Amino acid sequence: MRYVKVSVIPTEGDIDPVASAIEAHPSLTRESILHISRLNDGTVVLLTQIRGEEGALDSVLASSEEVLSYDVYPQQDGLQAYVHTEPTAAAASLLELEQEHEFVLDMPIEYGPDGGLKVAVIGREETVRRAIDDIPEGIRVELEQLSDYDPELRELSSLLTDRQQELLDTATDLGYYEVPRQATHQDIADELDLSTTTVGEHLRKIEARMLSEIAH
Repeated sequence: MRYVKVSVIPTEGDIDPVASAIEAHPSLTRESILHISRLNDGTVVLLTQIRGEEGALDSVLASSEEVLSYDVYPQQDGLQAYVHTEPTAAAASLLELEQEHEFVLDMPIEYGPDGGLKVAVIGREETVRRAIDDIPEGIRVELEQLSDYDPELRELSSLLTDRQQELLDTATDLGYYEVPRQATHQDIADELDLSTTTVGEHLRKIEARMLSEIAH
């Protein structure tokens, strides 16, 4: 079984129909899609994680023509929104792939730059390859990760909040855990617009949580 993570980037617009409006608002930041389902009538329901002000998100969703209904739920580390929406053509074609090929979406789905998404799937290598080959024109695919599926590693990742996972991914990408170390707390702080103190505190919590789980 293989674990494959790709960025899917539309040549025009966004995959998520309300993502551009959220991203354009100065008080809101897209984080991830926690769950997504396509209904029999072709519409889509999704649960998404967003950082920012509740009133700003309510205003954006209420003014969107694509949104059929929604609810916003304040959380300790941000906002969650349950949204029933008309999908974009790109989103509809990508959701069809899940129905046509035998693979499992590994949630959450991360928002990426240029209206794209970072999507991870689990399945047989030949199945995943066929699904990627079937991605329609108008969507660019960039490989992010290809490895054997490791359930224990995925269980460890599930212990982290979205914010902690983002910080850990950034630290890894910058080379913080390489030997010799290729990045500092300052490098990570600059990348995420955080203070070095906050980065250090988060990394200590992440490492303590994961090491504690491994020890058990």
